[in-house]
Amino acid sequence: MGKWEMVRLDDVCKAVSSNIAQKDLENSNGVYPIYGASGFIKNVDFYKHDQKYIAIVKDGAGVGRATLNPAKSSVLGTMQAIVPKPNITAEYLFYAIRRMNLSKYNTGATIPHIYFKDYKKESLPLPPLEVQQQIANTLDRAATLIEKRKEQIEKLDLLVKSQFIEMFGDPVTNPKGWGQVKFNTILSSKASNGFFARRNEYTDTGNVGILGVANIVNRRYSNLGNLPRTNAKENEIRKYLIKYGDLLFCRSSLVAEGIGKASIIPEGVFEDILFECHVIRTPLDLTICVPEYIQELTTSSYFRKQILKKSKTSTMTTISQDAILNTDILLPPLELQREFYLFVQQVESQKSLLQKSLYKLEVNNKSLTQKCFSGELL
Repeated sequence: MGKWEMVRLDDVCKAVSSNIAQKDLENSNGVYPIYGASGFIKNVDFYKHDQKYIAIVKDGAGVGRATLNPAKSSVLGTMQAIVPKPNITAEYLFYAIRRMNLSKYNTGATIPHIYFKDYKKESLPLPPLEVQQQIANTLDRAATLIEKRKEQIEKLDLLVKSQFIEMFGDPVTNPKGWGQVKFNTILSSKASNGFFARRNEYTDTGNVGILGVANIVNRRYSNLGNLPRTNAKENEIRKYLIKYGDLLFCRSSLVAEGIGKASIIPEGVFEDILFECHVIRTPLDLTICVPEYIQELTTSSYFRKQILKKSKTSTMTTISQDAILNTDILLPPLELQREFYLFVQQVESQKSLLQKSLYKLEVNNKSLTQKCFSGELL
């Protein structure tokens, strides 16, 4: 099996920062992919890296997440490229980094950041190159199973979008002639920004969970699992407590595409969970609209174009409550919205089964990874 040794991360790779911004891509079209925190953005006419490398989200939502990127590609400035040295394969380095939980090096007070200088001393086992490739191949097979399950879940989300168009038509052309109203007319009470706590105030024993931007962006229902915790006073809990009917918007993002992305709170939430300060809550009036319909409408180009036009960008992109409240929406009859809700619930039931299966695959993969890096399987 050859000799294994323990090394530091900076013994086997180097970090390369990027100064590419979203605006730099506007007039660039080609064959070379460029990636951001949410994945592939577009093909451009340049590339920064000749070889495969690991891209790590270093700013904003998803901080510390790692992906393996192809040769002849680039990343935005919110990412950091980790380039392997000759003594390690890119594939093995990718799986080694994923084991490190880099998010624990977050140094941001409000917007999370991580820096290579803080985690470069992380250790990893370094077997011979041929063993590295064997390990990567084994973990690739497990990852393929996980990706297939994720694809099945994504297809269910596409099914919901297809049903939305079938029932309501394309909001851009509005072929069914639904009435258009301002967003503020469907609220049961005022919109509000969320709860703020300093980073050093978070603790595993806190009396509330805190729902942040990463838990709402690109989701139909907000992710309420494994939330960071802190302590809040009774009046703060009353003010910021979430419930079904709340539609939560991302109000600040390092990437313009993330701004104004929204999710809804699922039914049956009993735990004390508050929404944080980078989130805008809009409490929907359930007597005139259905949250599942409104959330799906917010993903349409009809709604997104309005949001992006109203947003402002300096060091980051932001949107105000007023901008969201003055956005136009289409309001079909409540009964038709409720029919859509029933369809969503059926799909979510199927999705729940797939998510349980995905969870088992991920647990098994974690055990497999541990055995591979300890040499047990070779």
